[in-house]
Amino acid sequence: MPSFKAALSKPFAKYVAKRIQKWASQPAKTQQDVFDSLISEAKHTAFGKDHNFSEISSYQEFQKQVPIRDYEELKPYVERVVAGEEDVLWKGKPVYFAKTSGTTSGAKYIPITKESMPTHVEAARNAILMYIHETGHSKFVDGKMIFLQGSPILEEKHGIKLGRLSGIVAHYVPKYLQKNRLPSLETNCIDDWETKVEAIVDETINEDMSIISGIPSWVQMYFEKLIEKSGKPVGDLFKNFNLFIFGGVNYEPYRAKFENLIGRKVDSIELYPASEGFFAFQDKQNEKGMLLQLNSGIFYEFVEADQFFEDNPKRITITDVKLGVNYVMIISTTAGLWAYNIGDTVEFTSLQPYRVIVSGRIKHFISAFGEHVIGKEVEQALKEATEKTAISVNEFTVAPQINPEEGLPYHEWLIEFENEPENEAAFIDALEQSLKQQNSYYLDLIVGKVLQPLKITKITTNGFQTYMKSIGKLGGQNKIPRLSNDRKIADALHQLQLTK
Repeated sequence: MPSFKAALSKPFAKYVAKRIQKWASQPAKTQQDVFDSLISEAKHTAFGKDHNFSEISSYQEFQKQVPIRDYEELKPYVERVVAGEEDVLWKGKPVYFAKTSGTTSGAKYIPITKESMPTHVEAARNAILMYIHETGHSKFVDGKMIFLQGSPILEEKHGIKLGRLSGIVAHYVPKYLQKNRLPSLETNCIDDWETKVEAIVDETINEDMSIISGIPSWVQMYFEKLIEKSGKPVGDLFKNFNLFIFGGVNYEPYRAKFENLIGRKVDSIELYPASEGFFAFQDKQNEKGMLLQLNSGIFYEFVEADQFFEDNPKRITITDVKLGVNYVMIISTTAGLWAYNIGDTVEFTSLQPYRVIVSGRIKHFISAFGEHVIGKEVEQALKEATEKTAISVNEFTVAPQINPEEGLPYHEWLIEFENEPENEAAFIDALEQSLKQQNSYYLDLIVGKVLQPLKITKITTNGFQTYMKSIGKLGGQNKIPRLSNDRKIADALHQLQLTK
C-alpha cells in the first residue's frame, strides 16, 4: 500500500508536467521572456552600465555589446563581487559562491544568487516528478535515498557563503525527504573521499535504498565496496533499488558494468547540472537527450564548435540550431554570467521539444593532426566495441602519441578493463571502425597513412583512482577527461604504472 506521500506525488507530478509542457511548446517566446527579464533586471549593475544594457532592446544589440567570455575574461568582475562589492554582475550580492577547480588560475568562484538558486533545486525535483508522471512509479519515495555529494560545510567570504555546488544543494533537500535521506550529516561532512565512502557503506548496507544518485565513476566505487562487504550484488542487497540518477559524465560506458554490479537493470535519469546553472534533465525514459531548461533564468546561445576559435564566430539562439551539430553552449543567467562560455559542447537530439546531449568539452578533444575527435565519438566507439565483444570497462581516457618509438603517430587509449577482451585485435578493430565511421577526418588520416590505427594501454585495477588521488581530485564532482590534446594525463598514468 503506497504511503500518502507516494500517492500525493502523482497529481503533483501531473501538474508540473503540464507547466513544463506549456513553456517547452513555445520555446522562442520562453527564451525571449528570459532575455528581456535578464537585461531589465541587470541594467543598473556595473556590468549592465559597462555594456549599455539600458539601450539593448534586441538580441542583435546584445551580441554587439556583450562579447563571449570565459571565466578568466569575466574574472575582473567576479573579483569585485568576491571582495564584497554589490550590484556588479547582478543586483545585490550573491547568496553563495560555488567554488570549483580552475584550470589556469586556481579556484573559480561561480556566483549563485537568490534568483538562480531555486532553479537548481526545482530542476532536480522536476526530473524525478517527470519520471513519476511518465512511468506511474512513485513507491520509491518511501524508501531511503542517497546522493553522493561534496561536503555541506560552507565557508564565508564577505558575507557570502561558499562551497562545492553539491554541498550547497544539500542544504535545500525538501523537509519531506529529509528523514529518507542518507548519509548522515556527519558522514557527508567527511572530506577524504575513501574514508567517506567506507562510512557511507556502513550507514547504508542494511537500509532499504530506493534511489541512488551521483557521478557514475564514484557510485561504482561505492557499489564495489558494498559487494566486497556483503558478498551480494547491489540489487540483492537493496531489493527496492530501481532508480539511478546521474550526471557529470555519459553513463553508457558504465552501463554494462553497473548492470553486472547491481545484478539487474534499473531505470535511470540523466541530469545536466553545473555550478553555472541546471541546464537540462532527462524527461522521457525512451527518448535520447535531456530537456533543455528554457524557463530557468538562463538565456542560451550556441556557436558551432568547428567555428568557435575563429575571430568572430557566428552566435545563434535556440530558434536557429540544427540536429546533430556540435555546438559550444553560451549562457547568460540570473546569477550574473553574461555570454559566458562554460566550456561544454552539446548536440541537439530533438527540436520539438529541445533536447540535448553533452558531446564533450571545447578544450577536451584530440586534433593533433587535424582530426578533431571529440568526447562523444570516443564514448560511442567504446560503447559499440564493448557491445560486440561482451567486455566491460571501469574507466578510460584517450591521448595522441605524436612521437612513437617506431612507426606512425597514433591515438593511445588508456583503459582499465573489468574483464579484458579475449580477442584484443577484434576489440581494437571495433573501436577503429566506429571512429572512422563517425569522423571523416580521422578516416582520411588513417587512409592517408598520416596515422596508424589506435593502440591500447591497459591500466591496472584502480589505476585511475590512484591518479585522481595523486592530483587531489578523488571523489566528489571530479571526473577524468575522456580525451586530451596533450599527454599530461597519459604520461602520469604511465608513470604510476611504472612505480607499481
